[in-house]
Amino acid sequence: MNDQSMNDQSGLHDFDFLIGDWTVAHQRLKQRLAGCTEWEAFGGTMKLWSLVGSQVNIDDNVIELPSGAYRAASLRSFDLTTGQWAIRWIDSRHPHQVDPAVVGLFQDGIGTFFGTDIFEGRPIKIRFVWSDIAPDSATWQQAFSDDGGATWETNWVMKFQRA
Repeated sequence: MNDQSMNDQSGLHDFDFLIGDWTVAHQRLKQRLAGCTEWEAFGGTMKLWSLVGSQVNIDDNVIELPSGAYRAASLRSFDLTTGQWAIRWIDSRHPHQVDPAVVGLFQDGIGTFFGTDIFEGRPIKIRFVWSDIAPDSATWQQAFSDDGGATWETNWVMKFQRA
């Protein structure tokens, strides 16, 4: 192996666009994987900073659900061996539970990340997509699949605007 394959820094700064303070417009399906087409909209804020020489970043979110606000954090870590990011979610409503990681990378300005989890007792695949990235805006989408990835239901969209 050459040094490049053991130290792939090509994606190390992929999330630098997100450093700073943001307002967030959320849209979320009221029910997931249930054929629901009714969305709810609510606001929020997010602040992200970088650590460990850009190899890790963390954000602090305030999510203003209609049923009551809560806080959460994303922890992203970059693997220099694979050139991929892992994203984990920690929610103040369940502070000892860290959601399983979604793993992926950016290609052509779009970040796509996949993982697995359990939703309402059944195994699912999860997809995060970062797109429409500009200096003062970005879009994140979450989708679930309960058929092994054959079909996907987008169930949460976040539109970021730099504060």
